[in-house]
Amino acid sequence: MAAPASGSGLPVANPANSDKTMFSTTSPSPSSSSSTSTTNYAMPNQPSQEEIDEFWRQSRLSLPDVVRIPLATAASFTVGMGLGVAHGSTMAGMRFRAEHAHKLPTTTAGWYLYHKSKNYHVAYGGIREGLKMGARVSVWTTAMFGIETLFDRYRGTQDLANTVVACVTVAGAFSVWNRFPLSTAARTTKTAILVGFAFGSLQDLASLARGRRVSYVEFLRKQFRREEESTEAAKANNFEGEE
Repeated sequence: MAAPASGSGLPVANPANSDKTMFSTTSPSPSSSSSTSTTNYAMPNQPSQEEIDEFWRQSRLSLPDVVRIPLATAASFTVGMGLGVAHGSTMAGMRFRAEHAHKLPTTTAGWYLYHKSKNYHVAYGGIREGLKMGARVSVWTTAMFGIETLFDRYRGTQDLANTVVACVTVAGAFSVWNRFPLSTAARTTKTAILVGFAFGSLQDLASLARGRRVSYVEFLRKQFRREEESTEAAKANNFEGEE
């Protein structure tokens, strides 16, 4: 059926089909939705296995910082807790004996309860002191490794100089924190220098074994090469002069 004409002479849409027309014009087509949903986004380039292996090889002790520092923290906490448990349990046992020296039991049941209570105090004192000692040691150890990493990034090289500076910095902060006198702070600093030199040397030896460059070793090699080149040049000049 033909559409009725309006007063202006333009055809008027059939009201019965107007809803269908509006729905068909506003609904998205299946092809457009499928093309939108299948849009490919560029993914960042993932490092290759060779790059990952090289990154591990170039790190101190062949361990990246995100692995090396947590391992050092866990190891130091374990060592500190062991020392704290041993010291704390001994002190707790001695304290318990001193506190109960004036009222020792006289019966078998009394001695049983005495030793049972003593074992409880020894275990509690050892665990408490172990947690404290482990926390303190792990905090200072983490600070040392963190400062060493900061100097590695700042200088752009990994050698024992950064380790020594990190140990001396932590020793100074430890002395200030505990309010050591000048003589004790000096001994603490000397110990930190020796420990930093020993640990840094071990790390440098591990670096050389893994084929990594060490700054002062490269400097010495360059000096020896210059001396050899100058010696060979002098020999060549003497040989030409004799001819």
